[in-house]
Amino acid sequence: MKHFVLARLFAIATLAATLLTSLSAQANADDDMWQVLQKAAVAAHALSYQGIFYYQAGAQIKPVQITHLFNGKGEFARNVVLDNAPREVFSQGSDLVIFNPKNEKIVIEKRHGQNMFPAILPTNLDSIKQSYTLHAGEPERVAGRPAQMLFLEPKDTLRYSYQFWVDTEYGLLLKSVMLNSRNEVIESIAFNQLGLMDTLDLDWFQPKIDNKKSYVMEDEAATIADNGVSADWVLKALPSGFRKVDQMMRMVHGKSLPVTHLIFSDGLASVSLFIEPITKNIKPRIGHKLVGGTSFYASVSDGYQVTVVGEVPEVTAAQIANAVVFKK
Repeated sequence: MKHFVLARLFAIATLAATLLTSLSAQANADDDMWQVLQKAAVAAHALSYQGIFYYQAGAQIKPVQITHLFNGKGEFARNVVLDNAPREVFSQGSDLVIFNPKNEKIVIEKRHGQNMFPAILPTNLDSIKQSYTLHAGEPERVAGRPAQMLFLEPKDTLRYSYQFWVDTEYGLLLKSVMLNSRNEVIESIAFNQLGLMDTLDLDWFQPKIDNKKSYVMEDEAATIADNGVSADWVLKALPSGFRKVDQMMRMVHGKSLPVTHLIFSDGLASVSLFIEPITKNIKPRIGHKLVGGTSFYASVSDGYQVTVVGEVPEVTAAQIANAVVFKK
């Protein structure tokens, strides 16, 4: 009997050790995958490269030529949308300048703080780890280069899932696919040509001037940083994983009163919330719509128009809209 008990205890101890070893190996494997994704987040900013990638959403397909340079001090990028009316987008850090052909003129637009492929991942992945799980797929080739495939899956129904292909040599993100809950592709972006640059020359960082057209500067809507507390409304519980990353007041053309603009993110998905008082000359909007992967949700409460726009499922847009509670 004593020998039987000892044997049973030994078997249990062996099983426990095996399970612990297996869990430890799985944890190490998970850490390795997160390191691959971390490398991709950094490489998009720290490498100098040029190539062509294709953006596809539904039936819309756009080829984009990209040149990106990091000179040790700052980032410079030029994206040219290669369609019937080529648009040039120049970025230096987080500042964007867009040269957009419109009929017989070129409209110059300024923007701020927009992440463009392949720099779509934050360099700090902690917030993403809270809301997504990551596991590896089979190695594949993208743009003729070896890539590690990764599955980034949400822990709930409040966000989309993603598939990433990361260059095993460069560490650069080669392809990104966004999928809905039915595993349908919403958006796909992928290189079909890519190469590294070994020069610090910035001669390419300038627009191609068409002397036959006039150039017009389009003023960006005036914004004022707004971190104050509203006297009319409060923000209650947000969807899990989302936090406010920015807040500002915007003066919008055609509107006499400023619009409050709040931006929320879970580290990957970004959602905008607009709150504005309803005036007599503006017809309120009510309803929701899903276009591709972008949700539009509009409601009216206590004389205010609340609008939510973002690449999230409709339920998430609705929760963010309903998080705005007006004071009685």
